[in-house]
Amino acid sequence: MVKDKEAILKLNSIVKKYKTRGSFFGRKSKDVIALNSISLKICKGEIFGLVGESGSGKTTVGRLIVKLEKPEKGEIYLDGQEILSLRGREKLKEFPRKVQMIFQDPYQSLNPQLSVFDTVSEPLIIHKIGNDYTREKIVLEAITSVGLSPPQDYISRYPHQLSGGQRQRVAIARAMILNPEIVVADEPTSMLDASISAQIFNILLEMREKLNSTFLFITHSLAAARYLCDRIAVIYKGNLMEIGPAEEILHNPKHPYTQSLIDALPKLNISSNKKRFNSLLRTERFVEENIGCPFFSRCNVSNEKKCAKNKPPMKELGKSHSAACFYS
Repeated sequence: MVKDKEAILKLNSIVKKYKTRGSFFGRKSKDVIALNSISLKICKGEIFGLVGESGSGKTTVGRLIVKLEKPEKGEIYLDGQEILSLRGREKLKEFPRKVQMIFQDPYQSLNPQLSVFDTVSEPLIIHKIGNDYTREKIVLEAITSVGLSPPQDYISRYPHQLSGGQRQRVAIARAMILNPEIVVADEPTSMLDASISAQIFNILLEMREKLNSTFLFITHSLAAARYLCDRIAVIYKGNLMEIGPAEEILHNPKHPYTQSLIDALPKLNISSNKKRFNSLLRTERFVEENIGCPFFSRCNVSNEKKCAKNKPPMKELGKSHSAACFYS
């Protein structure tokens, strides 16, 4: 496991719930558990991948870290300081200098009324960094660093005048211009084709090397996480299933859910439908909610007496590799 002294960001037993709306026929709303006692430690300078399918809770983790939402329970520490209880105008203003987010859809996250220059320079103005001359220099360097060169060709454009890949590069430049300690990248390439995605990945890697920033990379793709990340955590229905080094997770997955994600990866030049692990049931079981293992309803290697009634704890399986499964 990661030692405390190495962790720049820590999440301790985070619980997040959402209320569903009541139905037209008078059914009462109920709580949906988006995150169920999530604990993570992320080291300074690493790219940490959070992988899961749609609805797994991975984006919620990112939104909590950047304080867009608050959890019902738990603590989040940045550099040893608990951030959920931050109070005071100056402390709250200082926080965005340390933590930034790159959103999934750059067209929605960019103000359509602001030019590229105004978009990227806005954080500098808010935090009163530099003057007009130095800000222009910083902005031009930031735009160049994300591959929009020469920058003079882009600074006067507006989001609708850019391609999807160009918009995401502008979003990255805006997020990185304050030299943040933590960057939450929420599926930044899910709306881009493979060639542009690879370019964005390389930009993030260059930013990590240049600025020594720490990244939480949120994705549904294990292949993307393998290319970019040092360590990976796999999340399912708000529960952590497995954590470990990226190569270890890909080559030696221990949790049946992680194995099912690997079986789902496209295989080139292989016509057979045979699965490597075959850990996923063809027909999902009916189970009571929030009882037993979260993956029991879909797991092909489970034991009905044990897994249906008991939630497996996260256990260490090797150096820095853990999984929440009775049979790992």
